[in-house]
Amino acid sequence: MSHTSLLLIAAAGVVTLLLLILRAKVQPFVALVVVSIAVALAAGVPAADLVKTIEEGMGSTLGHIATIIALGAMIGRIIELSGGAQAFAHSLMDRFGSKRTPLALTVAGFILGIPVFFEVGLIILMPIAYGVARASRKPLLVYALPMGAAMLTVHAFLPPHPGAVAVTQAIGADQGLVLLMGIPVTAVVILLGYLVSRRMTRREYPMDPAVYAEVYGEVEPATGSGTPAVPAPEGDAADGHGTAVLTKPAPTPTAVDDAPAPSFAMVLALIVTPILLILAGTLGQNLLAEGSTLRAVLTVLGAPMVALLIDVTLCAYFLGARRGWDRTRIANVMTSALPPVAMVILVAGAGGVFGKVLVASGIGDAIADVLDRTGLPALFLAFLMALALRAAQGSTTVALITTAGILTPLLQRADLSTGQLSLVALAMGAGGLSVSHINDAGYWMFTKLAGLDVATGLRTWTVLTTTMGVMGFGLTAALWPLV
Repeated sequence: MSHTSLLLIAAAGVVTLLLLILRAKVQPFVALVVVSIAVALAAGVPAADLVKTIEEGMGSTLGHIATIIALGAMIGRIIELSGGAQAFAHSLMDRFGSKRTPLALTVAGFILGIPVFFEVGLIILMPIAYGVARASRKPLLVYALPMGAAMLTVHAFLPPHPGAVAVTQAIGADQGLVLLMGIPVTAVVILLGYLVSRRMTRREYPMDPAVYAEVYGEVEPATGSGTPAVPAPEGDAADGHGTAVLTKPAPTPTAVDDAPAPSFAMVLALIVTPILLILAGTLGQNLLAEGSTLRAVLTVLGAPMVALLIDVTLCAYFLGARRGWDRTRIANVMTSALPPVAMVILVAGAGGVFGKVLVASGIGDAIADVLDRTGLPALFLAFLMALALRAAQGSTTVALITTAGILTPLLQRADLSTGQLSLVALAMGAGGLSVSHINDAGYWMFTKLAGLDVATGLRTWTVLTTTMGVMGFGLTAALWPLV
């Protein structure tokens, strides 16, 4: 079959996928499987090989990422239900001081965003932002905007989040290198996003009266412009921008089980343990001689599945058993983490099926030929394609998985180093961070919790996430010559 025919089939498949998800409201897992089957048959994959191709695509993807996503979800769930996330956020606020509370919540969003999924993290931290805004008499968006953007950035860039894990596996990047380069890149993007959000929140934005009443504990005053006025400070000092600062942090909430909340150091240690193990494994493979005992030990301990399994055990003991949880409760908490991520795992597997079909049908090579002739760098193509798919269908995970499936043949042909592939994975994450708008569930979740209307959400949340995505791509491009 000619390259033109294969490209038309691929284009029709992507358009059909978008229509099924956006118009027909078909569940993404089902849509990906249906489109994969249709594309395979249209591209000439023999019917006898169809089931085998689907099984290989699903198996090769889930064999690597299912365990990682599940274990990561368990860690986040234990930290959440032990009260560790809230205690960690309040401890950061105490350490940063009242004038830097927005930065403290941003840092909390960054660190807690590593083990905790975006939606869960937003639910955990938004009530804290409510309490701080109420106590300080400052606009809620001052705290919520950089905090939410920080969690979304981690969700798009770093393992063990599903999109990042799936991309790393699909294109052959190294998770340790993705973390080694991705953590500082993500930190810089979040810091720059915090500075941009400070500028954006110097003005007031319309706020939903119901959310306003919930945050500030009073009915929205009439302003004549339809824009709620933040209540005047009550004994708090002004910070030089005409707004009040928090002089006394909101009280730390009790843990879910009424036991003393975990300490800041404990939660931080449990969050960074798997990261350090994975990085140690990567450094050991690159710096130690083959055959050495230490390299073998670090390779095993640094395998993402082993590192996360060790951390789950530590979380179960230090945040569970040592604080009075019995074995049944620990098991129930860990089990409760699985239903929310089950569909995410299946969507990732279906993305692997789509990628396998593209390779088996020859479509991948045809796409690689066309993209190769454009002369555009692989890094830019990865960012641009992920951004376009993110803008078109809304889901960061689906955008990243689909982009990886389309670009894998091109990346294999380009013969890139592991470091370069890791930067390509981060560039895809930058594209997946961008353009969070009305077709994104995360957009609606943030804007509803923050009390923003659609127009205000587009002017703040969408603009900020897109700006941060572009910054993230710029940083990966700056690192490219170094690897």
